[in-house]
Amino acid sequence: MVSIDGHHLTVDEVVNVSRFNEKVKISEQGIHNIQRSYENKMKIVNSGLPVYGINTGFGIFADKRIADQDSAKLSRNLIISHAVGTGAPLSTEIVRAAMLVRANTLAKGFSGVRLQVVETLVEMLNKNLTPVVPSQGSLGSSGDLGPLSHMALVFTKDEADEEAESGFAWFNGKIHSGKKAMQLAGIDRLILGPKEGLAINNGATFSAGIAALCIYDTNYLLKAAELSLALSLEAMLGCEDAFDHRIHAARGQLGQLDVANHIRQLINNSTLINSTGRVQDAYSLRCAPQVQGVARDTLAFVGQIVQREINAATDNPLIFDPGVALSGGNFHGEPVGVAMDFLGIVLSEIGSISERRVNRMTDANLNAGLPPMLVDSPEAAGLNSGLMMPQYTAASLVLENTSLAHPDSVHSLPTSAEQEDHNANAMTAARHTLQILLNTTHVLAIEFYTAARAIDLRFKIQPNAKLGDGTQIAYDLIRSEIPYQAGDALWGPEIEKVKTLILNKKFNL
Repeated sequence: MVSIDGHHLTVDEVVNVSRFNEKVKISEQGIHNIQRSYENKMKIVNSGLPVYGINTGFGIFADKRIADQDSAKLSRNLIISHAVGTGAPLSTEIVRAAMLVRANTLAKGFSGVRLQVVETLVEMLNKNLTPVVPSQGSLGSSGDLGPLSHMALVFTKDEADEEAESGFAWFNGKIHSGKKAMQLAGIDRLILGPKEGLAINNGATFSAGIAALCIYDTNYLLKAAELSLALSLEAMLGCEDAFDHRIHAARGQLGQLDVANHIRQLINNSTLINSTGRVQDAYSLRCAPQVQGVARDTLAFVGQIVQREINAATDNPLIFDPGVALSGGNFHGEPVGVAMDFLGIVLSEIGSISERRVNRMTDANLNAGLPPMLVDSPEAAGLNSGLMMPQYTAASLVLENTSLAHPDSVHSLPTSAEQEDHNANAMTAARHTLQILLNTTHVLAIEFYTAARAIDLRFKIQPNAKLGDGTQIAYDLIRSEIPYQAGDALWGPEIEKVKTLILNKKFNL
């Protein structure tokens, strides 16, 4: 069970809850944090002083004082007026990740909400009740206002409790109105108090949730990309010198050192490596540690930012002892947006260099004596197209990635009558990086598939050849799922099987 207190949530825990439905609870420290913050907020409310977000309007209307008796209406109006997202719904795992991150944020103890607000989010997670949230419409500052408001529609209400204003939610495999889903799950919906609407929807929480999932999956995907590189190196009779520790130690880049070391382990005991008279390979093989290594370094940097963000207090104002409200900008999603842009760039490069290796393996002028397009034999060329089209698909995805990897965080348009005159575009950056991750996964599946076929054809030429310790395991895994076919076949479903092996993290060598 994952215990939240606003300080110790990990990326792995976000994945375990969002993807694998691990249960959640609020720790004793988290309960203490929430209750202390609520008491501090009530001191401010009872003081009668004007404080942004507690008894004033929002954004451009910050100078409009709101009567105390209208505080519930103020919070509810904030939610229903901000739930204006569009586009296809986000996946349930993304919404669950955001719900957990938001609950953890509130448990940090700077938001002034009642304990029941956090308990409700936790109960929704534990009963697998997931709001339907549109994917588009967030600037990432003032946080993910739209997506968080769609989430809040489901578990909040006003006195009228109109079903049409309750949003929608998944429960027991079906989509219901938010009101109906909460009734079926036996969870009470809440009338919000002072500041609680703003505490729920103010922060780059969906961006951070997507980022956490991307961090987790990229950590594995980079290792898989090193394995697909090693298989391609075997298929192409590559040169080992480019991976010698001394070369990479002379430069001192840590990710580069790690990649080269991993490749040496995977190809250890291979008889295909160094079996030609070549002294060096093309860049897509020889420079792979340099290209793929910086992805490891970038992931480490981005992971630190995301780790901090999922434990951050991100609404505004924040409430401090002994009853002080300070207005700032922790909702601004720039850290997440920039981090996701960085990650998207290096993931795009992983896909790009992988596709170049696929191209070399299918080009008879470059593949060290294998048949063109990896048809079963030169005589079969023409009647059979071989793996011509999988390389097209890889090239298409790589080209798409080059567009998606253009930094989103450098773009800003002002909102709220120039009160919010610099926006982060963090949610778009996170969504684009997620798509780059998925595209790159498919490109790597094509490389695995192509390299396995190239190795089969290599064995026809060199029947006594031996793969490396790690590459043999990877090759055997592929062939245990997908037997070699001599003639043209429906390659697409077979490549999808390889992608499933990647997504299920079977290439964990």
